Amino acid sequence: MADFSKPYDPKASEGEIYKLWLESGFFTPERLPLLRQSSGGQASERKEPFTIIMPPPNVTGTLHVGHALMLVIQDALIRFERMRGKKTLWLPGADHAAIATQAKVEEIIYKEEGKTKHDLGREEFLRRVEEYAQKSRDTIVNQIKKMGSSCDWTREAYTLDEPRSRAVRTAFKRMYDDGLIYRGARIVNWDPKLQTTVSDDEIEWKEERAPFYYIKYGPFTIATARPETKFGDKYVVIHPDDPRYAEYQDGQKLEVEWINGKITATVIKDEVVDREFGTGVMTITPWHDATDFEIARRHNLDKEQIIDFEGKLLPIAGEFNGMHIKKARPLIVEKLKEKGLLVKVD
Repeated sequence: MADFSKPYDPKASEGEIYKLWLESGFFTPERLPLLRQSSGGQASERKEPFTIIMPPPNVTGTLHVGHALMLVIQDALIRFERMRGKKTLWLPGADHAAIATQAKVEEIIYKEEGKTKHDLGREEFLRRVEEYAQKSRDTIVNQIKKMGSSCDWTREAYTLDEPRSRAVRTAFKRMYDDGLIYRGARIVNWDPKLQTTVSDDEIEWKEERAPFYYIKYGPFTIATARPETKFGDKYVVIHPDDPRYAEYQDGQKLEVEWINGKITATVIKDEVVDREFGTGVMTITPWHDATDFEIARRHNLDKEQIIDFEGKLLPIAGEFNGMHIKKARPLIVEKLKEKGLLVKVD
């Protein structure tokens, strides 16, 4: 009988056991042993496949207890089906987590060197990101192995490696060629600090109290929390069933005094307007709000960008051109006061 130390010391035996498992090759489906026949007949090949694709952990750090639970469950499933005679594959991998990884590396560089990615330049910054991702990936792989996971390491995948990148490009090209997707102008979430788009799933919404400005717009009063976006607002939107504005017709033109002088505004009737919010009438900034963009798309309206990719106002803002929106906002509010356009602030 084998002698086991008490208390049990995993470091003394588990590394060697996992090494034997890897050398057996049984984690790779093509190298699994043949199935024995209970009647003493000839052994046969495994034919029925059973596959699990590991949800790839992000290379932004190390695994946590949630990952450990996931590994235990999937390992139990794959081992059970392997013993049942199936041709099993548990595919391991890691996710490059582009935006999160970039942000992490930028944070490290600034903390340790006081520099930004712009100081380093594109090539050096990409090298640093790749170096960090590889180091984190190596740590994650080691953790997965320490858990005793019976993955097929000959097929290890990385979401930024060439086969995966080519697969993504190929899939998108096929969808484009089949008319399932198209390229067109659309509003996106843009991060002026990271200088990249951000998916809807990665947006973190935060509630906060902010001043609500009521501004005179010709015969109307509109309400907004972001007066710095309003320079290009030349459409005023009203609910078609709102009796307060029944005298105004869809498509009607109005001359109104605005932030930097007189403009021609157009009345748009659309049911998307919440009659109970603010004054029940609003102007739209199609390039800076998803709801406004959809209104402009439905009615085939002009769209003009007011803020650049660094969070600074564009020439349409007149004297505020080139100013960051946070610095410009109080100055714009002051100008609205001077022109008699600011009705009140809540």
